[in-house]
Amino acid sequence: MNPLMSAEQAVLGAALLDPEQLTHLEWLAADHFYRPVHQALFAALRKLRNDGHPALSAAGPLPLSWVTDAVEEAGQHVRGLTAAYAHTLIQACPRTEHAPVYGRMVLEGAIHRTVAQHAIRLHQAARADAVQGEVEGALRTADVLTGVLTDLARRWGTDPRPVPPTAGPSAATDIPPPAQSGQVAEDERFLLAVLAEQPGAMGEVVAWLRPGDFADATHGQLYRCLGALHHRGEPIDRITLLWEAQRRGLLADGTVSSEQLTAVCEGMVPGSADWFGQRVMRSSVTRTAAASARAIRTLAQDEVLGPGRLINHAMHELGPLDEVRARWSTANSSPAPKATASAPSAAEPPSDRVKAARARSTPRPGASPPAPASRLPTLSAARPPSRGHP
Repeated sequence: MNPLMSAEQAVLGAALLDPEQLTHLEWLAADHFYRPVHQALFAALRKLRNDGHPALSAAGPLPLSWVTDAVEEAGQHVRGLTAAYAHTLIQACPRTEHAPVYGRMVLEGAIHRTVAQHAIRLHQAARADAVQGEVEGALRTADVLTGVLTDLARRWGTDPRPVPPTAGPSAATDIPPPAQSGQVAEDERFLLAVLAEQPGAMGEVVAWLRPGDFADATHGQLYRCLGALHHRGEPIDRITLLWEAQRRGLLADGTVSSEQLTAVCEGMVPGSADWFGQRVMRSSVTRTAAASARAIRTLAQDEVLGPGRLINHAMHELGPLDEVRARWSTANSSPAPKATASAPSAAEPPSDRVKAARARSTPRPGASPPAPASRLPTLSAARPPSRGHP
């Protein structure tokens, strides 16, 4: 028998032997027990105590009615409980005064189970939302999980705060990402094509869409290239995108080929960058929720991890979902204001940036086009006469 089952039997045996131990277990609830028969018996003992059972005020040894009445009350809610099992519970208790310690062991097991159960629900909600193209179910379930973690921290007596795991990487590091649907990859390709071919399209999504929101790592790298071009105020098209990819070494290391990039750009369909961006963002929300759920479930299955650390690490694993959720809210808020005439556009960088960019490189002879005839320097301006000669 594992330690958790032994602790459940011991705490019930202590309450059957000494009803006064229930006063030290006010923080323990019936649903903290794993076995249904233990849940029913603990609830029955607490009910008899609250109803003022005669055994509580009896002088001398504890009457047998305390045990038999508890078994009878619990038997109304669960099947298979007998008086013989109650005596087995009594024999399983080494010392009745250790009941609070046994109860804390029961609560520790309940915390691990509860966190694991809610992580499974979050993962299921995220998968369902991914199929339906929604995010509300996953976000509601994440809110419930946050509330559960806060309540468990209060019961355990710790301060709930996000704390990263101290030993090794995050629990989700060794878990492979789920396979993505063809629709997700198609939305990402369409978005990249729109961003590369429509002037000013980056301005619609750059405030809230990040490279990590792309399920395909190659698509995320291409979006990073587009963002770099936009940030520097340089023109964006398929040629400058290929140039930026080369500068970042994506062609050399095989991350992307020129043929792949051309295929992405040629796959453009009529559409809005904002619309495609929100579809990519929606997929990112559900994917991040599923990853957080898997990481939290892995933490909950670690028996070595104490309840306080489990709660704080689980809250830390919800951090990425909170960050993606905030950007999702930004994407669904009012559209960003359009650039005014005085603001530089993505297609026409400001003249001061052009001058600064050219100043960073040394022009080669013959690299610059000839100046117009009207701007050519005169002989006197080009070579002043030497002294002593008219």
